Amino acid sequence: MKKIGIVTPGGDAPGMNTAIGTVLRLCRNETGQLIGINDGYSGLIKEDYFDFSRTRSDTIMGVSGTILHSARMPSFKEEKVVKEAAKNLLKEKIEGLIVIGGDGSFKGAMSLNKHSGVPVVGIPASIDNDIYGTDETIGFDTACNTALEAINKIKDTAISFERIFVVEVMGKKRGFLALEVGIVSGADAILIPEVELPISEIVEGLKREKGKGQNDAIIVMAEGVEGKEKIPSLIEEKTKCSTRKSSLGYIQRGGAPTRRSRMLAVEFASHAYELIKTSPTRPVMVGLHGEEITTMDLEQSVTGHKEIDFERYKLHRLLSNIY
Repeated sequence: MKKIGIVTPGGDAPGMNTAIGTVLRLCRNETGQLIGINDGYSGLIKEDYFDFSRTRSDTIMGVSGTILHSARMPSFKEEKVVKEAAKNLLKEKIEGLIVIGGDGSFKGAMSLNKHSGVPVVGIPASIDNDIYGTDETIGFDTACNTALEAINKIKDTAISFERIFVVEVMGKKRGFLALEVGIVSGADAILIPEVELPISEIVEGLKREKGKGQNDAIIVMAEGVEGKEKIPSLIEEKTKCSTRKSSLGYIQRGGAPTRRSRMLAVEFASHAYELIKTSPTRPVMVGLHGEEITTMDLEQSVTGHKEIDFERYKLHRLLSNIY
């Protein structure tokens, strides 16, 4: 295989450029050609490609975001749009496609494979860490570290002003990020979409701690928690403690990737490169299980459901003073 395409269609995650740089170097070492597709799948429609000829792979390894850029494309669910993209993929004579992203990106990749026959390999990258078939995704560790640093700083103000802070982290549907950073930051409570809101327990626990002289607390909340808008005011009303909400927002997607995110990107990308050279007959995804890099059918990944680690949630409750 001499001509490989690479695209980053979904949300950015620290380490994507590390994966791109890894594939670029491997292609060059074997005198192959890497074609970057700009702006996600819309780049295939516009025939907008990235020229890697002047790009040094080592200079992008530690850069966050994606040099290929990304763009949401709801219309890519339409068959006529996918067929147009597939036609351009074949027109460019791309022999294999590496897709870096999450479920939405992988569904688009399967459609492209169906209409073009071009082999596809997926690399899981998402700060939400919610992709079935891998223990960890590219960018998750970096996002955890970014959120942890921010929470540590918010805690300083919480203690100084004797306030309760509800810190919102990303995770529209899943609470992997909230659970991870909540435990390691020593949060008093963690609110995630997968668990029924234990607000009465939290309120009673906060009131009990207030009676012991502690008026500050940190509550880590995933953005997908139902009724999140009312939680800070409800806690303030019931506990009579000053309560503020702080949303960390898009800072969690940025920043230089950590060593772990970079190494995971290198391992995923090198494995994906070896797989794409074999021209797999079905779309596949690379993943991590324990310490082993594995392979899974892409369809199995997008139809599967990755469960939260409820043992970790139980551990958090054991560590907290308010339950």
